[in-house]
Amino acid sequence: MITEYIRYRIPDGQGSQFEDAYRRAGTVLSESPQCVGWDVARCVEEPACYVVRIRWTSAEDHLKGFRTGPQFPAFFAEVKPFVGDIEEMRHYEELAAGEGPPTLYDWAGGEEALIRLTEVFYRHVLADDLLEPLFRGMSPEHPRRVAHWLGEVFGGPRTYSAERGGYPTMLGMHLGKGITEPQRRRWVSLLMDAADEVGLPSDPEFRAAFTGYIEWGTRIALANSQPDAHPYKQAPVPRWGWGVAPPMR
Repeated sequence: MITEYIRYRIPDGQGSQFEDAYRRAGTVLSESPQCVGWDVARCVEEPACYVVRIRWTSAEDHLKGFRTGPQFPAFFAEVKPFVGDIEEMRHYEELAAGEGPPTLYDWAGGEEALIRLTEVFYRHVLADDLLEPLFRGMSPEHPRRVAHWLGEVFGGPRTYSAERGGYPTMLGMHLGKGITEPQRRRWVSLLMDAADEVGLPSDPEFRAAFTGYIEWGTRIALANSQPDAHPYKQAPVPRWGWGVAPPMR
């Protein structure tokens, strides 16, 4: 992973416009499979100085992937008014770092654990009278793809975005399905049973965060599946941690 540092000196009176521009630009960054994360900081001693950190999968992915990809024009349109205020723009390679809290992905056991979870789960789904009609004819690759989705949501690699196209693809799997509340609840119940069966961590902190996402995500899927739904089609893949739900527009 590479971090791009962009240092700005913003003219007096333009700070709020700059901050609003990067909030909008950040939404675009979150849709990019090359972007791992981003943040904006303002200097305490010199409030005109800002540092933007954008974490990329690699410098090449940034320069040849993102900059030639579909998200770049929208991103650049937001930050273009402030390009002349840049004092430094470089890529930095991380050499050392303090240890932070593990991601939910790592705590769960990584890709292997999530694939084991989804394989067991979908075996139960296909044997369930309420859910089987929704998944009849399911691709043999579907459990692995859902494991990649969960992995990306829980802080792991952006495999689903890179291989499947991110949130718009997941949304497309639900459009027009007309999922019912009993089906949603059964889906959640069977997944929790599968988590126990395959031995996902049972500590309250992990299970609370895990269950929180499953409840949140399935309720959005139910709403998006209704015939009269008009969901946002370009939302980013949510990144779920130990706390509350991320904002979704």
